[in-house]
Amino acid sequence: MTPFSQHDAAGRLRHLTTLDGIPGEQIRAILDRAQGFLRSPGELPARARTLDGVTVANMFTEPSTRTRASFELAARRLGGDPLNLDINLSSRAKGETVLDTIYTLQAMAVDVFVIRDAEPGVCQYVAEHVQEHVSIVSAGEAHLSHPTQGLLDALTVLQFKGGFRDLVVAIVGDIRHSRVARSSYQALAALEVGEIRIVAPPTLMPDADEMPLARRYSGFEEGIAHADVIMMLRIQKERLAGTSIPDDQEYHRQWGLTRQRLKLARPEVIVMHPGPMNRGVEIASDVADGPSAVIRAQVTNGVAVRMAVLETLIENRLQRGASR
Repeated sequence: MTPFSQHDAAGRLRHLTTLDGIPGEQIRAILDRAQGFLRSPGELPARARTLDGVTVANMFTEPSTRTRASFELAARRLGGDPLNLDINLSSRAKGETVLDTIYTLQAMAVDVFVIRDAEPGVCQYVAEHVQEHVSIVSAGEAHLSHPTQGLLDALTVLQFKGGFRDLVVAIVGDIRHSRVARSSYQALAALEVGEIRIVAPPTLMPDADEMPLARRYSGFEEGIAHADVIMMLRIQKERLAGTSIPDDQEYHRQWGLTRQRLKLARPEVIVMHPGPMNRGVEIASDVADGPSAVIRAQVTNGVAVRMAVLETLIENRLQRGASR
């Protein structure tokens, strides 16, 4: 059996289920395209007709605000037809298999499936069974991957820091259960960031063989010292099973990013958070709303990145068709 690949025979991106193995030059191309969709505050959003006639099905089995809304806006702003499905109320809840649901929608001429699922491997499994012109995009898979979040995080770093090579980036919090941490690490590693740190309590660290290029810190202050970028993560309580963690107040005392702790980083540090934020737990409100925070810019960049991903996949599909 041919091993699964996100690329077509010519090396063009066909699916985006993970950033693992995506070359740095392809990530940079997506970021460059995304920057073309950014507008200044108050300007009308960028629009195009690249997805004219293309149907994008958003299939989410887990709650989502930012990701689901930004994929819908991305499809609309490119002239596509977004179809939003609440899978918990669909035929899958009645016992229909995932593939039967996909085949039904594929028969309705859906071109791109954007899938968020709590089960590992669902996106790849679907990608292995769809027709050749159909693309699969992961909108978050279990604790394993969230590729468009990794891309928008990289775009935010590029936007505010101008590059990657000499930066120190600290990813802080519940890394063990975070798909965002894994995808952001993969993007930053591919882009050759100067130093990536993962900073977490021992029980929230990933396995020893994960994130091999990152330096590990079990002390918060040491981990963020002289950092250029601090990316805070919430505790993934919905994924914890028997893990010993402090209560919210104690966690904030030990691991919350406060203004006092922020002084340990470089003066021009930027503070990121993928959301949803737990204010007063992993991040203090005066930091989340302070001058170092670029959290709202991440949300803006999310729409631009998802536009860039959808446009890339559809353009690659058209090139495959033209080369036949």
